[in-house]
Amino acid sequence: MTLNAFLFQVLNGLSSASGLFLIAAGLSLIFGVTRIVNLAHGSLYMLGTYIAYTFATKIGGVTGFWGGIVATAIIVGIIGALIEIVLLRRIYRAPELFQLLATFALVLVINDAALWLWGPADLLGPRAPGFRGAVEILGRRLPTYDLFLIVIGPLVLLALHLTLTRTRFGRLIRAATQDREMVGALGVNQAVLFTSVFALGAALAGLGGALQIAREPANLATDLIALGDAFVVVVVGGMGSIPGAYLAAVIIAEVKALCVGIGVVDFGFFTINFSKFTLVAEFLVMAIVLIVRPYGLLGKAQGAVRSIAEPEEPIRPATPLLKALGIVVLAVLLCLPLLAQGSPYLLVLGIDVLIAVIFATSLHFIMGPGGMHSFGHAAYFGLGAYGAALLVKWLAFPMGVALIAAPLLALAGALLFGWFAVRLSGVYLAMLTLAFAQIVWAAVFQWEGFTGGSNGVIGVWPPPPFDKSWAYFLLTLVLAAAAVLLLRRFLFAPFGYAMRAGRDSPLRAEAVGIDVKRVHWLAFAIAGLVCGVAGGLFAFAKGSISPETIHINRSIDGLVMVLLGGVQTLTGPIVGASVFALLQDTVMRQTEYWRALMGAIILLLVLTFPQGIVGAFASLWRKMGGRI
Repeated sequence: MTLNAFLFQVLNGLSSASGLFLIAAGLSLIFGVTRIVNLAHGSLYMLGTYIAYTFATKIGGVTGFWGGIVATAIIVGIIGALIEIVLLRRIYRAPELFQLLATFALVLVINDAALWLWGPADLLGPRAPGFRGAVEILGRRLPTYDLFLIVIGPLVLLALHLTLTRTRFGRLIRAATQDREMVGALGVNQAVLFTSVFALGAALAGLGGALQIAREPANLATDLIALGDAFVVVVVGGMGSIPGAYLAAVIIAEVKALCVGIGVVDFGFFTINFSKFTLVAEFLVMAIVLIVRPYGLLGKAQGAVRSIAEPEEPIRPATPLLKALGIVVLAVLLCLPLLAQGSPYLLVLGIDVLIAVIFATSLHFIMGPGGMHSFGHAAYFGLGAYGAALLVKWLAFPMGVALIAAPLLALAGALLFGWFAVRLSGVYLAMLTLAFAQIVWAAVFQWEGFTGGSNGVIGVWPPPPFDKSWAYFLLTLVLAAAAVLLLRRFLFAPFGYAMRAGRDSPLRAEAVGIDVKRVHWLAFAIAGLVCGVAGGLFAFAKGSISPETIHINRSIDGLVMVLLGGVQTLTGPIVGASVFALLQDTVMRQTEYWRALMGAIILLLVLTFPQGIVGAFASLWRKMGGRI
């Protein structure tokens, strides 16, 4: 690459950095004050693209385009304020992860609302009035609209800096970022402050989306893509740091632009297509930054948040009543092949539910008792699935050997990733796990000669007698029961008590001789091992796998399962996985807008059972004088 080409790619990167910064700045403000990991932030960005497109095409001209961008920011800001007032204000005292679940439900609702209003087709807006031409820079032509975007990012950064440092509102935001409970104790109306900050963050997301309509089409996949990019930028820059968000946006946009500019490079013995690294460039950057600087480039250690959720009760062994209930459920499942003779699909659904139970219980093992929030648990599911499928396809291994090897491959991945991840905590830990999962996804997606790329691996069917649904169901049931019992055994062994001690009070645990990082690293490995069992079973149950097996959507599904059932209970992930899998199957067959219906159901459950389904019933049972 010549020097001129290099500098031109730098300019391209700066234009992309502005869009990343706008959505990341809003997300950083919201998290800094409310401590909510807002999964719906990408949806607000997506709404900005659609609303601005509508203004630009229906009204047209300068008013429709530029006036529409301003109006879009205001409208999305109002939508954000309504979300905070109507929903989030009701669950501030719920555990933080349930707030995450509520915002995920909003993602589903908003996505289907956009589908209903604008349809499934991509919508590209008109070119910006006044910026339709291009200028020649370094021998290449750069659109003038890109130059405008290069300028708009620093201007917004300056405006936010002045607001945060020179106004009373900004001082309150900075104070709430450091200690929001103390701000409330000093007489500041927290409700008004939270609503204002959420509206400002939403408006920035809407503005970021609106500014992209002249460059990129509005489409329904924008929400999760923009959300992933925003989280990466915020975490790399440092949670709550606006200058950090801009610095991270520039670095990530430049890395992507340079990957595209470098293109294919022949090293003699092998060739590398650097343009393919754009799929994973930001996650590589995030992984490196978090390993070197655990709180981001300009971030600081997060302050303690006090008196937000009710303290957790200690985990207790199952009572005789719960054991009896478990035996009854197991007996019913053993009889399911006989009960399902008239409905073979019931066994297929049962296999899906059992695989979901293994996946959810392995995630709960590190989330609940371990206190480690993972956004990338699908990595170990995918390693198990691909490990089993590729052993059968390339080496003609029997299914039994493949099912044994699947969790071992997942274990290897968990040992590697967990060694880095357990050195972090909170959102930083969660985002590092997401980075590792996306790296695995990109490797699977691009290694076409070995993994099949986007086509995946097909023709992975179980041999007799497991080619019969009833036989494979019983195999899955046995492995699911073994996985659940094994994890429970770990939790009530000295290892489990050490793990919970490290979660509740790391300093005290270290003081009595517990190596907290080592214990949590082993817990991470155990969870990955069990998750690999679910992945191996999934490969043979479906007969094929694809990169979606490792995608962020599956990791989010796992989080939903755990939170739906109750993260503070051991039976919660079993119930949550069963309910989620059954709801997903039932709702998807009822309507085209199944995401909105699913989201509404999840919202109802979150508002009705803020402790999860099992947590709520356990609390009610205790109030009635019983004990589970």
